[in-house]
Amino acid sequence: MAAPIRPRIPATQFLAAIAFVSAILRSGASDPPLTLDHYASSCPTVFENIRKEMEREVLSDPRSAALVVRLHFHDCFVQGCDGSVLLDDTVMLQGEKTASPNINSLKGFEIIDRIKSKIESDCPRIVSCADILTIAARDAVILVGGPYWDVPVGRKDSRSASYELANTNIPTPNQGLISVISKFLYLGLSITDTVALSGAHTIGMARCENFRARIYGDYELTSGGSPLSEVHLSKLKSACPAAGGGEDNIEPLDYATPYTFDNSYYHLLLNGEGLLNSDQELYSSILAIQTKKLVEQYAFDTGAFFRQFSDSMVKMGNLTNPDSFLQGEVRKNCRLINA
Repeated sequence: MAAPIRPRIPATQFLAAIAFVSAILRSGASDPPLTLDHYASSCPTVFENIRKEMEREVLSDPRSAALVVRLHFHDCFVQGCDGSVLLDDTVMLQGEKTASPNINSLKGFEIIDRIKSKIESDCPRIVSCADILTIAARDAVILVGGPYWDVPVGRKDSRSASYELANTNIPTPNQGLISVISKFLYLGLSITDTVALSGAHTIGMARCENFRARIYGDYELTSGGSPLSEVHLSKLKSACPAAGGGEDNIEPLDYATPYTFDNSYYHLLLNGEGLLNSDQELYSSILAIQTKKLVEQYAFDTGAFFRQFSDSMVKMGNLTNPDSFLQGEVRKNCRLINA
C-alpha cells in the first residue's frame, strides 16, 4: 500500500506556528519587572562606572566592543539574560563556555571581570553580573558609533548554566534562514528583531572555520563576481584555505567599516558579500521575502536601523530567567556562583 501523502507546511506557516508556541510557553512566566531606577539608591554610580570602564577597554582595543556585544547575545539566548554564559566549569557545574557555538567564539570575559571588580569596590554585592553585561553591551555599541537606549535593570545572576541549550539555542554561522529565524522566534523575538539584531555583525570578527563553507560555496554567485568582491574573496581564501588549516585566522564580518557601528553590514548583504551564510541568507534566500525588505530598508535608512536595533536590544535584554529571580543571586565573582 502506498504511503500516505503528507502535505508540506509553507515556511510562513511553520514560522508562525513556532511564534505561537513560543508565546504560549512564555505566557506562563510572570517575571518581576526590570526598571530604570533599580540602582538609584543602592548604587547610583553604576551606569557611570560601567561607561568609564568600557571607554578604557575600547580605547585600548576597538575589538572589545564586539566581544562584549557577542557575550551579551550568547548569554540572552540561553536561559535569558542571567549571566550564565560567564560561569566557568567546576566539579559541580558544567558551564556554557565550552559549548560548540561558544568555545572558539567568545572572548572578553576578562573585560567583565574588570568592570565587576570596579563595581564591587563601590557597591559590594549589589549589582548583578547579568546587569553589568547588559549595560556594558549598550555602552560598547555607543562607543563605536552606534545608538543609545535606556537599559532596564534588576536582573539576578543564575546559579545554573545550560551547556545543552547553548548548543541548540544559539544560531550558528552556516545555518539557513528558517533555522535562524526559528531560534529568534522561539525566544519571542520577531523576524524584524532577527534582521535588526543581526546588524550587530557590523562590528566583530569571524574565524576561518565559520566562513570557509561560505567563501568556497555561493559567495561568488551572490556577489556577482564584481572586481571589488573578487579581490576581497581572494583575500578571504588566502586567509582560509579550502583544504584546511588556518581555522583560527580571523576576518571582519564587515570589511568596509569593521570597527564602526553603522549600516554598512546591510550594504554588504545587498552586494552579496555577507561573510557568514546565516547573514547572507537574510537577503539571498529564496525564502527571504520579509527579511529582504528589511535588509533593504536598513541599508538605505540608518536612522530606521538604529531605532529598531535599540528597540530590539531592549526586547532581547528583557528576556529573563524566571528561576534566577526565585533562586538567583548577585555574584561576587562573575565566573563562580556564591558559596
